Amino acid sequence: MLITRRLEFDAGHRIPDHQSQCRHLHGHRYALEITLGGEIIEQKGDPANGMVMDFSEVKALAMRHLVELWDHAFLAWAGDQPVVDFLHSLPDHKTVLLDCVPTAENLAQQAFTILDRVYRDSYGNQLRLERVRLYETPNCWAEALRG
Repeated sequence: MLITRRLEFDAGHRIPDHQSQCRHLHGHRYALEITLGGEIIEQKGDPANGMVMDFSEVKALAMRHLVELWDHAFLAWAGDQPVVDFLHSLPDHKTVLLDCVPTAENLAQQAFTILDRVYRDSYGNQLRLERVRLYETPNCWAEALRG
């Protein structure tokens, strides 16, 4: 069985080597879809009876381990020195330094890596992260899939 929870957050970034507008500082209203696979829990009296995982817990874990860190932050590649220097000059600025250029593809892969260990077999029902889909715009997204 597969279940999916969708969350949204706002963040800024830039793609420094891009030849068009994405090289400029800008932001997005990202949407993150987390798809988990596992067996349906069949345990009378268990609060998760009939579920793969409670959707509210899917959300709580994603919020704690990813969304709260990235929301209203500037997601910057650590090698983008002019932007990193500028962001460090701003007092108390929320900046997330990444070891990769913050494209939708790289962010989806980073999110998958972070969340994979968070959800792994939480309920003893072979729970596993199957997919992270990250929408950069309503019409453009990247997916990181279990290989």
